[in-house]
Amino acid sequence: QVQFVESGGGLVQAGGSLRLSCAASGSTFRLFALGWYRQAPGKQRELVAGISSGGRTNYADSVKGRFTISRDNAKNTVYLQMNSLKPEDTAVYYCNKRSSYEEWGQGTQVIVSS
Repeated sequence: QVQFVESGGGLVQAGGSLRLSCAASGSTFRLFALGWYRQAPGKQRELVAGISSGGRTNYADSVKGRFTISRDNAKNTVYLQMNSLKPEDTAVYYCNKRSSYEEWGQGTQVIVSS
């Protein structure tokens, strides 16, 4: 079983930036396709960005050009750099596999004020 621990969230003004980190347990991290997901109040959880085991990335239309996903296999960590943040980005952000989901972690809260 793989566990994920998200960190880096916080309160930021519109237009600001945050860098989220997700540390994973296990010895097969390099084999996973990973994703950052978010869940806003009253909304379903959605995929924000994905990265394959080979480093290919994809993004939700709502964040293209503003967010960047990356991974460091040596550190078992995936990152989400978030720039030009908008109030609509307010949500709890989670990391998980792109398939065969593990148990969801506690997530990290991002609040963007106007």
